[in-house]
Amino acid sequence: MLLTGHPKIMQLNGLLDLLRESGIYRTILERLKTGEPPDDLRVIRAARPFALAALARDWDGPVIYLTGRVDRAYNVSEQLPVWLPNVAVQRFAEPTPMFYDRAPWGDNVQRSRISALAALLPPDDFEAQAHPIIVTSARAIMQRTLPVSTFRRESLVLRPGDRQPIDRLLEQCLRLGYAPASLVVEPGTFSRRGGLVDIYPVSAAGPVRVDYFDDEIDQLRSFDPATQRSQDRLPLVTIPPAREALPSLTPPLAEHLRPWFEALPAAEGDATSARVDLESLENGAVFPYLEHYLPYLYQRPVSLLDYAPDNALIVVEDWSELRDTIANIEQNALENREAQVLPPDYPLPYITWDALTEELEHRTTIHLGHGASPMEGHDLHNLFAPEQLFGGQLRMMLDAVRKMRQDDAGRIVVVTAQAPRLSELWHEQDRFIPTVKDITETPPPGSLWFVNGALQEGWTLRTEHGTTHLLSDHEIFGWSRPEPRRRKVAQRARVPESTYADMQDGDYVVHVDYGIGRFAGMRRRTVEGNEREYLLIEYAGTDMVFVPIHQADRLTRYVGADDSPPQISRLGKPDWIRTRTKAKQAVEQEARELLELYAKRSQAYRDPFSPDHHWQHELDASFPYVETEDQLRAVREVKADMERDYPMDRLICGDVGYGKTEVALRAAFKAVMDGKQVAVLVPTTVLAQQHYETFSTRLAPFPVRVDMLSRFRTKDAQSQMLPKIASGDIDIIVGTHRLLSDDITFKDLGLVIIDEEQRFGVTHKEHFKKLRTQVDILTLTATPIPRTLYMGLAGVRDISMIQTPPEERLPVITHVGPFDEQLVRQAVLRELERGGQIFFVHNRVQSIEMARTRLERIVPELRVIVGHGQMHERTLEKVMLAFGRGDYDALISTSIIESGIDIPNANTLIVDRADWFGMAQLYQLRGRVGRSAQQAYAYFFHPGDRRLTDDARIRLETLAENTYLGAGFQIAMRDLELRGAGDILSTRQTGQVSAIGLHLYTQLLSNAVNQLKGESKRTTTPSAMQENIPIDLPIPAYLPTGWIPEMELRLQIYRRMAGLGSSEDVDIMREELRDRFGALPTAVENLLFQINIKLLAQAAGASAITASNDRILVRLPYLPDINRDNLQRQLGDIVQVTRTAIEVPRGDTDTWQIQLLDILEKLARAVEMTESISGL
Repeated sequence: MLLTGHPKIMQLNGLLDLLRESGIYRTILERLKTGEPPDDLRVIRAARPFALAALARDWDGPVIYLTGRVDRAYNVSEQLPVWLPNVAVQRFAEPTPMFYDRAPWGDNVQRSRISALAALLPPDDFEAQAHPIIVTSARAIMQRTLPVSTFRRESLVLRPGDRQPIDRLLEQCLRLGYAPASLVVEPGTFSRRGGLVDIYPVSAAGPVRVDYFDDEIDQLRSFDPATQRSQDRLPLVTIPPAREALPSLTPPLAEHLRPWFEALPAAEGDATSARVDLESLENGAVFPYLEHYLPYLYQRPVSLLDYAPDNALIVVEDWSELRDTIANIEQNALENREAQVLPPDYPLPYITWDALTEELEHRTTIHLGHGASPMEGHDLHNLFAPEQLFGGQLRMMLDAVRKMRQDDAGRIVVVTAQAPRLSELWHEQDRFIPTVKDITETPPPGSLWFVNGALQEGWTLRTEHGTTHLLSDHEIFGWSRPEPRRRKVAQRARVPESTYADMQDGDYVVHVDYGIGRFAGMRRRTVEGNEREYLLIEYAGTDMVFVPIHQADRLTRYVGADDSPPQISRLGKPDWIRTRTKAKQAVEQEARELLELYAKRSQAYRDPFSPDHHWQHELDASFPYVETEDQLRAVREVKADMERDYPMDRLICGDVGYGKTEVALRAAFKAVMDGKQVAVLVPTTVLAQQHYETFSTRLAPFPVRVDMLSRFRTKDAQSQMLPKIASGDIDIIVGTHRLLSDDITFKDLGLVIIDEEQRFGVTHKEHFKKLRTQVDILTLTATPIPRTLYMGLAGVRDISMIQTPPEERLPVITHVGPFDEQLVRQAVLRELERGGQIFFVHNRVQSIEMARTRLERIVPELRVIVGHGQMHERTLEKVMLAFGRGDYDALISTSIIESGIDIPNANTLIVDRADWFGMAQLYQLRGRVGRSAQQAYAYFFHPGDRRLTDDARIRLETLAENTYLGAGFQIAMRDLELRGAGDILSTRQTGQVSAIGLHLYTQLLSNAVNQLKGESKRTTTPSAMQENIPIDLPIPAYLPTGWIPEMELRLQIYRRMAGLGSSEDVDIMREELRDRFGALPTAVENLLFQINIKLLAQAAGASAITASNDRILVRLPYLPDINRDNLQRQLGDIVQVTRTAIEVPRGDTDTWQIQLLDILEKLARAVEMTESISGL
């Protein structure tokens, strides 16, 4: 179950045979196979992934590619699948901390390293596999790891039919470092569900479900971590160690280090103190700092090279660069050791340069990079050359391609995201050449290929049989993106509804019928001999309500208009009913006003935009990343809106870096294709510059004129731009609120894109309000404004949610704590080592130069530049452009970088005095990093707990807790709870929201809008505002703690069950529970039966279903008004129809349950038929 192959990636493997045409290459191969490899192949950097792929294909054994720099290892591993689509390419990553640091390694690092080690083990020990390519860096290979013998001995292989007691399997999972979890959604976790065990092996493509029959493994099945549903049967599953430091080996170490630990200062509640590690080591537990003690666990230093079999080929990219890099790492490590508090006998945690070179001498090793003394005729230096650069001059590039074909009948391969457009431009002057996605056969001489994809760089290859030119976006446009990887990874995208499920003890909650109380957890009670579970809500005084679990949907978490605590309701008083009625009347009035606005927009006719132009398809196809499903849905919805005959008003709501700008760009292009102008409104000049560059770059191949109006433009430049806007010479204008000035007139404005609307002032928002009835409006937001959000949910404003993170995006590793110079230095050096850049945020202009001096003192080798909003416009623009080009390592700035800055190479963020910022600001700042597939780090420093306000502490804790992808909604809701919803509500709304809570207010508004729109008929999703129907049946109905032990998970499933909308949904839920947790206990079957009865009772118009001593009573308010004799005949003699109820005799449980279902289904059909007739 190793990750192998990349089936959807662009394939260029057909070009590899061209290198075999070279006699020099064939000689090199022969020398490699006879054990006499040349020292250095002297391949130019751009062609090294191609040369490496050719060597790997022609070598019978694993290949380890070793490069000095971290960023280079990453880039090469990204490009190899293009050349070798069916080979397992593994990245052996470097741990997050520097040597001697006591810091977590990071889950993704652990997985990458274990997967690479497992791939190198001989096939007879594990599943049969092709020879892998392992790509690694200097620091990664220096890091000591666990011995090969330990890896082999500890790994598990499971097959159906094996006798493997379930308890022993769980013990082995713990021993291997797997962490128990309530749900298995991430690698390295496991969970038991009765006779099922879910495990996510760290080297596997997905999690596995082990289904037991007694002590024997009955089935092995893969399952989807997002839905938790089973998929395919598996013949075998390999479970390697989850980490390199095995927790089962630590108890003896704890005894050895006890005196040292006890001499440390007391932890005093500080969870990051080394003193707290002692207990975890004693217990053999997995904990964040376990790998810090790895050098103690294994006596002999072991590296990745120890796992390489004798037939492995070691390819060193650049020997001198590797040597210099390792020398720097060793020097930094020595300095770091002096700065750290370590046990006196702490072993050397890395393999030294001398030990590494000694190991490499006994291996088949070859160098790709430039050597000082090449052996004549035995390198590839004369075969490869850099390609010509064209800087976006497309006509010049196509003329050069034509000349290449004429001069040397060369093969020309153009790999670009803009392939369809270039093919079209070529067709204007020559015969049509269609675009392709792959080249899997050797191209004939003189052929020209337009390949739709992306490569880092191109090159020229000259052999005895001709010349091959490979052109990429780098040569054509001056920029490049790596080919997107379509590897499926487990994402933790969360839907907004899950926010309401996360109720904790002590949270304020709102019950539709009883009012505002405090959630006090779940309680198991026995009523008339039947065990059930309830949600306990505490009210004023000593009042409390036990809410039946099938009514869990009647509870929502309280969010008020400000941060003051709400008034707890008192049971038995009419106050809550009055409050709710008053709020309902106010909501109905607001719904009418909102719908009037909505109707006015719908009646404002404008010509529909045309269906997509073929250039639109080309632009969409040129997107250099893989769109997520949410992104594609948002694009479809926006285009559909534009093709209607009234103005669009859509909100695109998505987390930072989730691709909202691409949706906007495609909409803008669609408008321009119909001859309309587009205005892109942004709140800051820095964001204007960012959008201007993005739009200009993406639209470069098309005849679209993009410009920018902001204070980054001189007054003269702005004056010259105004007539061009008025005449229509500018198609897309990006700008700040300057675009709203009276002197700006458009020739034919068709679309306005507003980025982060909530950051504009009140007068600007009024301007937007007027625009909404005249032109199409597309609004983008990363932090949901709940007012806009619930308007969208209520059907008054169209909304598209982008909740899925881009593929291979990793959560940002977040640290919150007092300012620590040593930690700052470590963070900066780690980023510099991988060729990245750093944002350092200090939000006081007066002291920003002092912050610069301090940072330069901590890391003297750092190239630093300062930028802030009080700088002259031209100076600030130069600062941002210089940092974007990579001229500087670190940008020290104020919060001007908060919105929209997209520099994928900057992946470390350091925020000084994070307590000065609001939660939404901090979240936006964190969104500046982690915008590529690189692991990103965010450090939020504060002055220490004693100087933190309670609100600041909660803000920082929330940020540290919500690091998963898609956490924006969660953070926005937590921010609302902290400061209330007052600033996003009108004055009239504020009082109502304080009285009943935002969620109930939203629900009332949604109901009112639906009723006014004539959509008040029965829906498939029940509303908490529906009349409550008491259901009291003589059966135990709950989720047993032995079946689902975690209270939070049980609560979420209860809330899902309570929200089911049909019998079909109940059946689907039953199958899901059976698949995820095993055979359903009777209490669970009863609970599902009870949910089904509730749904049928609502459909049948019942007011209650209760049990007496010998009967089940179905109370129907309409019984006095109908022909009861007729109903009695239809239902049969078994039941009795009275004036107030239908009475079902209580015989055995199975019998009355069948009868009750049958009666309610007949009544529901009769009610539905009556409603249909009355509707006609």
